Amino acid sequence: MKGLRFIPSGTHVPFLRVRMIAFILSGLLTIASIGLFFTVGLNYGIDFRGGTLIEIRNKSGPVDLAEIRAKVSNIGLGDVQIQEFGAPTDVLIRIEQQPGGEKEQQKSIAKIKETLGDSVDYRRVEVVGPTVSGELIQSGAIAVLVAIFSVLLYIWFRFEWQFSVGAITALVHDVILTIGLFCLLQLEFGLSIIAAILTIVGYSLNDTVVVYDRVRENLRKYKKMPLVELLDLSLNETLSRTILTSVTTLIALLSLYIFGGQVIRGFTFAMIWGVVVGTYSSVFVAAPLLLKLDIKREWSGVSGAKAKEPASQSD
Repeated sequence: MKGLRFIPSGTHVPFLRVRMIAFILSGLLTIASIGLFFTVGLNYGIDFRGGTLIEIRNKSGPVDLAEIRAKVSNIGLGDVQIQEFGAPTDVLIRIEQQPGGEKEQQKSIAKIKETLGDSVDYRRVEVVGPTVSGELIQSGAIAVLVAIFSVLLYIWFRFEWQFSVGAITALVHDVILTIGLFCLLQLEFGLSIIAAILTIVGYSLNDTVVVYDRVRENLRKYKKMPLVELLDLSLNETLSRTILTSVTTLIALLSLYIFGGQVIRGFTFAMIWGVVVGTYSSVFVAAPLLLKLDIKREWSGVSGAKAKEPASQSD
């Protein structure tokens, strides 16, 4: 089985040596993401803005987007987005929220059907009103906050408060950077992205807990080892698991992104980014933060600050 090892045993990568660079990089990216959110903003989808979504399939073969766009743009519905959706015969039409309530939304659908006639099949028609979209934004934000707060309680119960603060900081870091990326690229932000963010929270937490569990074991095992060395040791001991989990997850997500079609592309893109940034934060944010939070070696009664002094590396 030794030949199947992904990471050779005895590998020692000095992760903590670059912790200040990682902190500065993460800080700058976090500030930039917050700035983008308040200046550029998210490109909210119909789920959050309200409006009408119509999915059609052309009966006679591949769609001429320019022709459909020319027909639809002349019927006075405001901002209408038209894009190919999966197969060359499928088109997704997004219509902005029409003033006048539900009756006007239905009129806009009737106008589209009248303009395009019987040359297409209508596979899906969805209408989201402004009240519903506002409730969805609020519910999505609450879901993310509840998930993060639940993680705070779970880590605090399982470890110590220092571990809890480190894990939450890493999770908030991942969520903010994901939102910042969507602001920068102006990708559509809908309910599926909220689901992706919640999944990212779970993935990042799982990776962080594995590292923290090894740190706790090593705190018991090496009571006099300097904390910097102990954290590096813990990261290297879990490195093979971290890389293998990330790589296998990315392979599956890349397959979904390439072959899964337009419907789940936004979700899979968010997940790919989340796996990358979640792995980074577990190694370069969550673990190094334990140095700043002065974790206590409850088994030896020595605080983290004192434990940094050079000493023997074994009991």
